[in-house]
Amino acid sequence: MHTARMPGSRLNEEDRRRIASWLTEGRGYAEIARRLGRQTSTISREVARNGGPGGYRAAPAQQATERRARRRNPATPSRPPAATGAYGRDPEAVSAFAEGFAALMVQIGIPRMAGRVLAHLITTDSGVLTSADLVRQLQVSPASVAKAISYLEGQDVVRRERDPRRRRERYLIGDDVWLRTWTASARKNTLWADTARRGVEIFGAATPAGARLNEMARFFAQVSADMAGSLDQAAIGDILTVLAALVHAGRPLTMEQLATALGWQPDRVAVALRDAGRHPDISDPVTLQPIESGAYSVTARRHRLTAAQREALSGHQ
Repeated sequence: MHTARMPGSRLNEEDRRRIASWLTEGRGYAEIARRLGRQTSTISREVARNGGPGGYRAAPAQQATERRARRRNPATPSRPPAATGAYGRDPEAVSAFAEGFAALMVQIGIPRMAGRVLAHLITTDSGVLTSADLVRQLQVSPASVAKAISYLEGQDVVRRERDPRRRRERYLIGDDVWLRTWTASARKNTLWADTARRGVEIFGAATPAGARLNEMARFFAQVSADMAGSLDQAAIGDILTVLAALVHAGRPLTMEQLATALGWQPDRVAVALRDAGRHPDISDPVTLQPIESGAYSVTARRHRLTAAQREALSGHQ
């Protein structure tokens, strides 16, 4: 049951936090007004003057209201400086930054709740939060948090682990999250390039469609190559050494067989195999081919040979 407010009483900071939270959950103005004991017009005006349904943030809305009040009554004392939290930070500034970060995530296509969860994980010193932590900080339902976490897991940005001291899960961002995100993006660019090249084979490079596809292939191949350049020279050298070993062997080899032959630790081979799969442009003109048995082989990259060339070469075997 919600407590009715006195007519004419102003929205306070807690009211604005609730409004922001309920907007995120998709609640309408009438429902929010009913929960706060307000008129629907009060809520609609509040949201409209502070960024609209998609951009409403509690802290900036409160600050804007206080600025308007000071302009109307210059004698109104300024708000005292906020108490500082851990490391001397201003909690309001931290909250405003997190909400701004979340807004940026929305602009690049991430759902708003997922952006807010990601922003809070990034700006938390421990980098680890539980569902209860996120529900309390964001003032949303557990279901909203669970949906956001599932989305971020699918993007390989957040992972979950069991809290060893308690029977609950906690969510965290790995140290290599941005490398993994970058790698996934590079892999998508490579897929675009390879798909366009197959289109060129089908339509013919001399046709208008083929010319467009060829230009598309060139563009995404260059982007992928530029992104692949983020690997250091040692990592690139390991990729090429592993591929050379497979070419020299002339048969599929397992990770353990490669490690023994090269005199490397298995984890070094595993990283090289993983990087070879993620950065196929580095291995051009061959590509790594995993086999169901757990072994690996190398094959010629499909786009390097036309269908006619492959058929002609097969006939010489």
